[in-house]
Amino acid sequence: MFHKPYGVLSQFTPEPGSRWGCLADHILVPGIYAAGRLDADSEGLLVLTDNGRLQHRLTDPTWGHWRRYWVQVEGSPTEEGLSALRQGLLIQGQRTLQARARTLEPGELDGAALAERQPPIRHRLQVPTAWLEIELREGRNRQVRRMTAAVGLPTLRLVRMAIDLMDGGVPLGLAGLAAGQWRRPEGAEERRLVALLAGRARNPGSRIARVQSPSGGQANRLANSPGRGGRAGGGKSGRAGGGG
Repeated sequence: MFHKPYGVLSQFTPEPGSRWGCLADHILVPGIYAAGRLDADSEGLLVLTDNGRLQHRLTDPTWGHWRRYWVQVEGSPTEEGLSALRQGLLIQGQRTLQARARTLEPGELDGAALAERQPPIRHRLQVPTAWLEIELREGRNRQVRRMTAAVGLPTLRLVRMAIDLMDGGVPLGLAGLAAGQWRRPEGAEERRLVALLAGRARNPGSRIARVQSPSGGQANRLANSPGRGGRAGGGKSGRAGGGG
């Protein structure tokens, strides 16, 4: 699990001529790749693995894993705007799935002790800002930014805080990880990830995944990782997948 900083592509190979860095600048583990992506100008949790089935399980919209984002926006949220985010919006000709959206309280931000972005956000003194919590079950191209813009709240900063494994446990989160740091899942976290492949976790429709454990004991190697060395999408702007 990796806390991706601002300015880093969700891939291990740099883009020629790009101003963005890549995962290889932070993680020296061979044979791993991102299970889902974040745009280069987004931050937060990436799950990295050497197991293709786990990557598919976490990113396939069929399973509807909730992804939690904290989003700093320009402007003042209204209940009408939040309701539109929840109900779904027409983005590039396609309606988004129903989401969760609310305004974060100042105490929640203080409690999370979210460090200032580097480089810092530029603020306009005459324009108010606010923080939203938005949870999605899909990961379309720059989806969060497009959704907030559609309700008149341009995104200034976007941080993926957590990914729900949909097994009744606490979502995987950023606790203990500063920007640029990674760690292997341990103990209960590792067992829960293995259980996803063993067919013991249910999706929102209560259908049990009939997925066999990978051959050669690979299911027990899930924590060989936090992520892989190939080119896991992105493009020069890092604008592929992940919702952020």
